[in-house]
Amino acid sequence: MADLRGGIDLGGTKIQAAVIDGRGEAVGEARRPTPTSGGPEDVAAAMAEALRESAQTAGVETKDLIGVGVGSPGDADEKTGVVSGARNLPGWEGSFPLAKNLSDALGTEVKVGNDVQVATEAEFHLGAGREFQSLIGVFWGTGVGGGLILDGKPWLGRGAAAEIGHVVVKRGGAKCPCGRKGCLEAYAGRSAMEAEARRQHEEGHKTDLFKLMEKHGKPRLTSGIWERALDHGDHLAEQLIERAVEALGTGIASAVNLLDPEAVILGGGLGIRFGERLMDPLCEEMGKHLFVDERPPAIRVASLGDLGGAIGASLLVSR
Repeated sequence: MADLRGGIDLGGTKIQAAVIDGRGEAVGEARRPTPTSGGPEDVAAAMAEALRESAQTAGVETKDLIGVGVGSPGDADEKTGVVSGARNLPGWEGSFPLAKNLSDALGTEVKVGNDVQVATEAEFHLGAGREFQSLIGVFWGTGVGGGLILDGKPWLGRGAAAEIGHVVVKRGGAKCPCGRKGCLEAYAGRSAMEAEARRQHEEGHKTDLFKLMEKHGKPRLTSGIWERALDHGDHLAEQLIERAVEALGTGIASAVNLLDPEAVILGGGLGIRFGERLMDPLCEEMGKHLFVDERPPAIRVASLGDLGGAIGASLLVSR
């Protein structure tokens, strides 16, 4: 049991925690909803509780783990453990010493990294990206995040590489949660899609999205709610998903034109749920913009599922 590590994937809608063994397999796991109010301290408390629960399932205490890795949205500084500007989380516009807070709460060393980068690295080492040496991870969820593997190594740039969600797909376009206009995330991020659905619904457009949300006791339009709406033939849901796919295809193609990777790994809550279902229209949209359209990259749906982020985060411990 000496080589057990913790991993926490902090998302906009859920916190997924796991205890990972030396083979990269989960021996205990727990999930909690991400707080919708409060601030970073409240989010950190929920994260610590989720990891305690997963450790209990694995039959250990958190202080017995060799360390805990955290994949966080926003600007996650691996050296200092401080997370800044995680705008999809409540009250997290500024900076917060997440690693120190969690280390004090859990009794073991904690390291932080960008949530999508660590999930991309997990897919590269253990999942859908194992056959490739260069890939872009595109994680379609509350926001749209990216991760990069180039020549078999993670590429972090100066700390903010692969922010594919903020590639501009329409100059002067829709306002993004980041405050700028025309970003990919402004059209495809779940949070932005929900805001647009609510705006159109208030203007009188018919939709069952919010009825389904209430019926299933969800505080947000989760990927499952979007899927149910599509299955029911909800016109507004169809329209907004098509809009998202168009933006994704444009943004991903632009990144591919710049880097020419072997593969694109599509993950995140929406990406995993809709990846296979929407693969053809996504590839069609990409094809409109690829410079070398006769040789597109392979497109794979992330194979590690909901645990991919936590597994990837646990790999930070060995760095």
